[in-house]
Amino acid sequence: MSAASVAEVEVGASTEPAREYRPKKRWTRFLLPTYSTAFILYLSFPIFIIILFSFNDSRTGFGTAPRVSTAWLGFTTRWYQNLFEIPDLTKALEHSLTVALLGAISAAILGTLIGLALARYRYRGKGATDFVIFLSISSPEIVLGAALASFFVSANFDRGLITLYLSHTMFSIAFVAVVVRARASGLDRALEDAAMDLGAGPLVTFLKITLPLVFPGILAGFFLAFALSMDDFVISQFVQGPALMFPTWVVGATKVGIPPHVFVFASLIFTGGLLLAGAFALQVRRRR
Repeated sequence: MSAASVAEVEVGASTEPAREYRPKKRWTRFLLPTYSTAFILYLSFPIFIIILFSFNDSRTGFGTAPRVSTAWLGFTTRWYQNLFEIPDLTKALEHSLTVALLGAISAAILGTLIGLALARYRYRGKGATDFVIFLSISSPEIVLGAALASFFVSANFDRGLITLYLSHTMFSIAFVAVVVRARASGLDRALEDAAMDLGAGPLVTFLKITLPLVFPGILAGFFLAFALSMDDFVISQFVQGPALMFPTWVVGATKVGIPPHVFVFASLIFTGGLLLAGAFALQVRRRR
């Protein structure tokens, strides 16, 4: 073969496009997304049922109000229109919202201080503080409820909204402290040192630097405490006295039948929480 022919072959070979390497697609790539989707649907199924039955046209009796039927009897929105026609249920929900809001605010304040102390400082009794916090989280609620009820009875303290507020604040502090501690442990102390080097005092440094940095943890702890208080039944049953809470009222109503208004309230609470979470996530995304 001549030199010209060899050159033509080399030129032709160099002009051919290189083939891209494409890895073979395996069926296992669908495994994790399918499992995640199925798991989310499994956890959300009771919520879908609650929302569905809030529109069910139940006709069986619960005093003056209907009671839940397991059969679908038709679509209606009248439970949303007559949401407050059961006074005891409305009062119980008011008690739960009031105690949950005040208890979550108090737990957020106290838990934030404890979480910051555990994350940023060394002091005598730190190990004991850690032990008490995790003991409060791991203790069964029936033990806490019985202990609190015994304490209030021994102290001749009338059980009611005050004892509910004190009890819910007490068992929520530990959860807030753990969340805030995890957030504060990852903060860069150099930011606070730089602020103080530039003339900021301890209070200004805390308000301008530390507090904004740990605020997502505080907010998460607040919502966690609020949700725990709204959901609590065992401790509330021990310390509520004549002041019924929403979970205890619902459990008591199961003896005669749960009215569909309960599903309406639950749907509204879930929707409100979902909107708040979405608004918070949107705000965080905009900041980034």
